[in-house]
Amino acid sequence: MNDVTAEIDEPRLINRMGWRLMPLLGVLYLVAYIDRSNISFAKLQMLGTLGLSEVAYGLGASLFFIGYLLFEVPSNILLHKYGAPRWMARIMFTWGVVTILLAFTRNATMFYILRFLLGASEAGLYPGVIYYLTLWFPQRHRVRMLGYFTVGSSLGNMIGAPICGWLLDKGGLFGLHGWQLVFVVTGIPSVILTIVVLLCLPGAPASAKFLSDGEKRWLARTLAAESSTARTQAAHGLVLDVLKDPRVLGMAFYYMMLSISVYGVSYWLPTLVRAFGVSNTTNGLLNIIPWLMATLVLATLPSRLRASNHATVAMLMAALLGVASFVGSVFLPGPVLRFAALCVGAPCMYLLIPCFWTLPSKFLHGARAAAGIAVINSLGNIGGFIAQNLVPFVKQATGSNHAPMLVPAACMVIFAITTALILRRASHLPQSAATAAVTNDAH
Repeated sequence: MNDVTAEIDEPRLINRMGWRLMPLLGVLYLVAYIDRSNISFAKLQMLGTLGLSEVAYGLGASLFFIGYLLFEVPSNILLHKYGAPRWMARIMFTWGVVTILLAFTRNATMFYILRFLLGASEAGLYPGVIYYLTLWFPQRHRVRMLGYFTVGSSLGNMIGAPICGWLLDKGGLFGLHGWQLVFVVTGIPSVILTIVVLLCLPGAPASAKFLSDGEKRWLARTLAAESSTARTQAAHGLVLDVLKDPRVLGMAFYYMMLSISVYGVSYWLPTLVRAFGVSNTTNGLLNIIPWLMATLVLATLPSRLRASNHATVAMLMAALLGVASFVGSVFLPGPVLRFAALCVGAPCMYLLIPCFWTLPSKFLHGARAAAGIAVINSLGNIGGFIAQNLVPFVKQATGSNHAPMLVPAACMVIFAITTALILRRASHLPQSAATAAVTNDAH
């Protein structure tokens, strides 16, 4: 018992846990992102079928994030109560069913209702996984695991784009329009994954059959040592007190800037590429390129950013490069250079995601972490609602398909400034206070 720590080969153990957990979690997020990005391709035909303007369609698409906002905190608390396998299986099943129902939308009202229900159904998946990882991996390994998990989102965009583009050109199959096929085909995998999650996803290290007793004890001691201070502080209030925690609200605004950028680009990119005069299938193939680059970045860089200060410095550099890229996508001459700028901007945004999510777990643990991470993610994801309304509004106001990319550029400026302030404060404090600086300055 006393020598159990010496017997543990930590790198080997973490790698084995990663191989056991991350592929399935990554697939869940991949399918989730295909079901989020399908709306941007379906739009290319659905607008005419429903008789909606760009702005009206953007409003309907963005209602996903209202449902997400309202149900995410309760969803994550229930995940903490009932366990990840059962609750994530419920999430997969309900969002798959609602995605398929979107194929049979008959009018704007039905579209608005189903998009809201889709957000309510999916609420809790992303923050649930982030919380789930805190139960398994020590702090120093989470950037890498979050990077692997976030690969699922970039792969979702990369794989979903050609599939959705191809399906749009296959209208008439089974008597369905192309946009209807998009929803049916992309909704089925999440329903199937319900069974996989129930059978294959372990609940917690204590019940994991692939860990030895010594490995379980080592994980329990390591994770308990990291969270002991925060648990003492959490005892003074209820879990939902995180809603009044300025650090949580500050993190939510910080994350909102990133969400506006990510959803603004992913929502508008197929419309931008269509302006090149290409077919739907070619549009989907071209959309692979920026998300492939994001996937390569996520698969390589996060593992090199184990130290928290390295992750924060990387955030600043990526945000600044993102600003330059999105501005370039508007003002560079010719479609080739503009598209190339977007291919640089996309991986910059996605690298920020796993780096950002190392910050909340520094001051949130246990049930409080489940609620706090959900609050940050749900409030931050209001950025998706803002993006899918603001981007078409900018297009309508300017008459330019490229001007909407100034929206993510502006958000990246705010994100970079906030990151610089965090770094500046942390650099002036002793090491023992650096963690507090990261969390207190985020607001």
